Amino acid sequence: MRSWPSPEIPTLPVDGPAVSIHDTATGGRVTTRPDGTARLYVCGITPYDATHMGHAATYVAFDLLNRAWRNAGHDVTYVQNVTDVDDPLLERATKVGVDWVELAERETELYRQDMAALRVLPPAHYIGAVESIPLVLDLIGRLDAAGAIYRVETDLYYSVNADPAFGAVSGADRDEMLRIFPERGGDPDRPGKRDPLDCVVWRGEREGEPSWPSPFGPGRPGWHIECTAMAMEFLGAAFDVQGGGSDLVFPHHEMSAGHAQVAAPGERFAQAYAHAGMVAYDGEKMSKSKGNLVFVSALRNSEVDPMAIRLVLLRHHYRSDWEWTDALLWDAVDTVATWRKALSLGAGAPAAPVLTEVLAALADDLDAPRAVAAVEGWVAATLGTDGLADTSDPDAAVTMLALLDAALGLSL
Repeated sequence: MRSWPSPEIPTLPVDGPAVSIHDTATGGRVTTRPDGTARLYVCGITPYDATHMGHAATYVAFDLLNRAWRNAGHDVTYVQNVTDVDDPLLERATKVGVDWVELAERETELYRQDMAALRVLPPAHYIGAVESIPLVLDLIGRLDAAGAIYRVETDLYYSVNADPAFGAVSGADRDEMLRIFPERGGDPDRPGKRDPLDCVVWRGEREGEPSWPSPFGPGRPGWHIECTAMAMEFLGAAFDVQGGGSDLVFPHHEMSAGHAQVAAPGERFAQAYAHAGMVAYDGEKMSKSKGNLVFVSALRNSEVDPMAIRLVLLRHHYRSDWEWTDALLWDAVDTVATWRKALSLGAGAPAAPVLTEVLAALADDLDAPRAVAAVEGWVAATLGTDGLADTSDPDAAVTMLALLDAALGLSL
């Protein structure tokens, strides 16, 4: 599947520090130590509607990780999927009377445009669920050989008990898992399952639904296994970070890890699991099911500067839950204008300390609010907001423009 164009990234005069990140699985901080190329997998969209701010917050968060690694001197292999066949997509296509392929292609293209506008670096491998079917079938075969697959009617299920480490990613107890599972696509009450938490890896053919031939009968992939298959194929075992929204911790990332670890015993799926917080609107988590969405494309089409949208996201730590408001957006619009005014002067307050602080902040669990505060301090000093303007660094604007772009993804 085609990704989106990559913006040019300025080269900074110094390398950033080693990047540490909060690991959901251990509940603590880990310092990433890529062995050669840094490897990142971030779960992508199911393209049945436009990109909303919850999506944008997640992908900007992991864009910061991508940039922090690059600024620390690493090459990065970034993989992202598109779940371009799944129940929500098929249901939406039927409801609006559109072919499911057409709907998926249209919304995926809109997502590409949104990501490009927000200057999110594209993945090296951008893969649809449909094109991953050969990888999924190969992985199901390996799981079947390990005794981890069984059939319920025409569907194939993965047995969670096949992985001794099941539960290690989320840390959830069984009662919590049973509560969450049906809310996030699970079917704990289906007769014939060995364990209520077992998940579908191959959904047998249904009338009126797309299906593909397989050694297990016609059907289509389950949700969790597609990400496992892609990550194993393009990143290998024990890649550096598995990322996504916090609503993916269980069951999605738990199941994905289990599939990989049963198929390749003794190998970890990922070194660390990082998760972005949820964005609310009108008092509730922003979601398609609730209809309380703020779309990136709608703001872009109303001529809102994408850099102001990105700045709103950067002002919140990626792991925090927060609420989108119009006031946050208009304040960011004003802030971007003020920053551009300071940058237009050419000379400014010394930029070297800001460079050091911003890189250190982003290496410290992607602390974008701390990085933004450092830039705010430079702008205030340069414009003399708190007194006499400081223009002692004749090359300040050049350094700051490169820093803002390379580290924060802000092209001003």
